Amino acid sequence: MFFTLSLLFINKSLSYLVEWSFLDLFGVTMECVFYLDWMSLMFMSFVLFISCLILNYSSEYMVEDKFLKRFIFLMVMFVMSMMMMILNLNLISILLGWDGLGLVSYALVVYYQNVKSNSAGMLTALSNRIGDAAIILSVAWMLHYGSFNFMFYISSIGSMNGAGVSIINYVTWLIILAAITKSAQIPFSSWLPAAMAAPTPVSSLVHSSTLVTAGVYFLIRMSETFTSGMESFLLFLSMLTMFMAGLAANLEYDLKKIIALSTLSQLGLMMTILSLGDSDLAYMHLLIHALFKALLFMCAGAIIHNLGDVQDIRMMGGLVNYLPLTCACMNISNFALCGLPFMSGFYSKDLIAEVVSMDFSSLLVYFIFYFSIGLTASYSFRLSYFIFWSEAKFMCLSGFSDQNNSQMLKSMFSLVILVVFMGSIYSWVTFSAPYFVFLPSSMKILTLGFIILGVLLGNEISSLEFFYSNFYLNYIKIVLFFVNMWNLPLISTAGLNKHVLLVGKLMYNTFDHGWLEYYGSKGLFSVVEKFMLEVQSVFVNNHLKLIFLLFTIYLSGVLIFIGWSVF
Repeated sequence: MFFTLSLLFINKSLSYLVEWSFLDLFGVTMECVFYLDWMSLMFMSFVLFISCLILNYSSEYMVEDKFLKRFIFLMVMFVMSMMMMILNLNLISILLGWDGLGLVSYALVVYYQNVKSNSAGMLTALSNRIGDAAIILSVAWMLHYGSFNFMFYISSIGSMNGAGVSIINYVTWLIILAAITKSAQIPFSSWLPAAMAAPTPVSSLVHSSTLVTAGVYFLIRMSETFTSGMESFLLFLSMLTMFMAGLAANLEYDLKKIIALSTLSQLGLMMTILSLGDSDLAYMHLLIHALFKALLFMCAGAIIHNLGDVQDIRMMGGLVNYLPLTCACMNISNFALCGLPFMSGFYSKDLIAEVVSMDFSSLLVYFIFYFSIGLTASYSFRLSYFIFWSEAKFMCLSGFSDQNNSQMLKSMFSLVILVVFMGSIYSWVTFSAPYFVFLPSSMKILTLGFIILGVLLGNEISSLEFFYSNFYLNYIKIVLFFVNMWNLPLISTAGLNKHVLLVGKLMYNTFDHGWLEYYGSKGLFSVVEKFMLEVQSVFVNNHLKLIFLLFTIYLSGVLIFIGWSVF
């Protein structure tokens, strides 16, 4: 229904604003604003469609879970928070949805309640709280305008004076900070693979259309306020994120973490084209990526479910003989991820690559961008090779097949159709005129060439001999550096806390148990104690002399009194 409405809004160029003011205090209006345009309606249709399929998928995947109702309730709350985020233009209302995503994601990441889940949940929550603080600061800056409806001020930014423009720039910088924390760009990338401690349906929802895409969607809405400095900053971070995630995914063995790193790479791709000023292409890839990434996680969940919770791809192999339908769905989603013609990902990814080629700004940016595209094809081929095409490396005493996953297959097949056709459908119904891209033939096929090179690289990395070669062993420290995402997880946890805690311990020992203790309570007590001991020693050691002295004084007084009375 919402998708049909979005097509109607595109055709008629419609947009509706529903505004409800519930408080007016000292010139500041508190209101709830719902903005209905083709962008919000289409994104909402994708979120609701994917959420329904994932809930149907969860009914079989989580069938043995004792708290299935609680899990479903948390998932529904998660989707409702995303709806609040999509439909609102008011920063206060957006903050409610933004905080709701963060809090519910924490509850879902720690769902299994073990040490790994608790650590991942804490890292996720604290990383996202940085973005929440940035949103709160942007709300404070918006008090200058007397309203929190940022869209009204974006449309009139050309008529503002210097002070008004500077304030909207401050707000935009804070929103960029919030978006890169929510979308896990460098240096806040470490929480995204750690969040794989959550159940697989949660990962499918989080990485496709909800939590990590909220930051990109918010930046698309705010893209008209970007300055050249903001775009350069965002381009630098997004390119580094693409490159870092692609390298780490090619050396990772955890199935869910590989897919999580591919999400990180695609988020970097969206941020890259957004920083180059093309928000429509970023939005297109956002929607298409949601489809094939949800399908990819569903297929991974079906494999993990059948193998008894095994996630190491080295323990798999030959699954094409046991799970042919799941294999077909996963390979289709991998083809879409690589941008293979003419899958849905091709219509957005290839167009993004051509637009980047036209907007040639730096040779380094150009090289990193195309090399990252090749890395995407490399880890996709490596993943399929290890899981499906290599020889079986597991021992199964009871057979398993796709027939055991009937409910999960229904959800996967519903997505496969859109993964194949949605790219062309979206291009036809949303772009009134085709993109004008003028490039020589050699540059037009450059993307396809890097995809082929990436497949060859993935084939080389997939061979086990590579991991026992002299190159791998001689440069093991460099390899581990890339596997650990440039040590970002270490920096985000122990790297930030270790030295602060050591300084705190030193200050505690120096001051609380040192100088303050010596000159404070303990020193004062020792002085009083010494004085009391001196007084006590005087009275205890000389008590006999004092008794005789007092008795003599008392007796002398009595005798004087008697003599005075007689005489």
